[in-house]
Amino acid sequence: MPGNSCAMWPAIEAGASTKEEVHRSVSNAENTAAEVRDVIIVGSGPAGYTAAVYTARANLKPLLLAGSVTAGGELMNTTDVENYPGFPDGIMGPDLMENFEKQAARFGTEIQFEDVTELDLDGDVKTVTIGTGETFKARSIILSTGSAYRELGLPNEKRLSGHGVSWCATCDGFFFKDQDIAVIGGGDSAMEEALFLTKFAKSVTVVHRRDTLRASKIMADRALAHEKISFVWNTGVEDVLGQDKVTGLRLKNLLDGAETELAVTGVFVAIGNDPRTDLVKGKLELTAEGTIAVDGRTSKTSVQGVFAAGDVIDPTYRQAITASGSGCVAALDVEHYLADFHA
Repeated sequence: MPGNSCAMWPAIEAGASTKEEVHRSVSNAENTAAEVRDVIIVGSGPAGYTAAVYTARANLKPLLLAGSVTAGGELMNTTDVENYPGFPDGIMGPDLMENFEKQAARFGTEIQFEDVTELDLDGDVKTVTIGTGETFKARSIILSTGSAYRELGLPNEKRLSGHGVSWCATCDGFFFKDQDIAVIGGGDSAMEEALFLTKFAKSVTVVHRRDTLRASKIMADRALAHEKISFVWNTGVEDVLGQDKVTGLRLKNLLDGAETELAVTGVFVAIGNDPRTDLVKGKLELTAEGTIAVDGRTSKTSVQGVFAAGDVIDPTYRQAITASGSGCVAALDVEHYLADFHA
């Protein structure tokens, strides 16, 4: 396999077989926070772990600050992943992320499950502060902080995540064959989800708080014309129903206050997505969509020595495989940058 290929290297040693063992193996190293490192990766998930694999194999000795709660990214909340290449029988989201983590650690990545609280990106040497107050310095930074699906904030929404509630039709639509499904939202993303789900579902009901769609005309027209898609207008979702799995929705008409129940076994929430950019607002250029702006197909941000990858730069695709590929790009960009830096 060529050294600059963006495919993931498959070899994973049989040694550290659990997250605790991997964490122990990389945390036993002497704390060298005072030194200036070549690269620090902020955030994990497919982009961060892939960047770690590549930079570690390039002997850049990366430090990956994976986060305490968000380590592994959105795939930690996903059950079966059947569209990631190399797993013909599918793989659980957390298991896939554990494999990524082991692979990064195998090549020498130092992984700390800490949250970054502050970034100083000025000058040739950047400073990263974590929740304990400890600081680390590096010549380059890769940001792979990901994005978060907006939630409805309902009592049972999170509890039934992975049991009928989803935020990604591309990821989970296949599991709802011949079922009645609801899509919550009225924008382009909601129409895309609804149209995609018609490939599998018996019916798709779009629940929207207004009486017209916010989606572009072409997307709205496609959805309105589709025989499998129906609409419930001027209606909010009060709660998701079901004990061990989704059985329906409790709805409230926003005009007259009447409450009804909609029998569905799947609920796809499509009310938007927010890139995690709080750490860099006012420090890096952002796009109109709120993602970190990068130069063309590179991972270079508006600040020299700072690179970004994954969902935090991607308002469109937001897939594990595209995030992984951009993590590879970021690692290669860092290699080239450091070669020039040291020249």
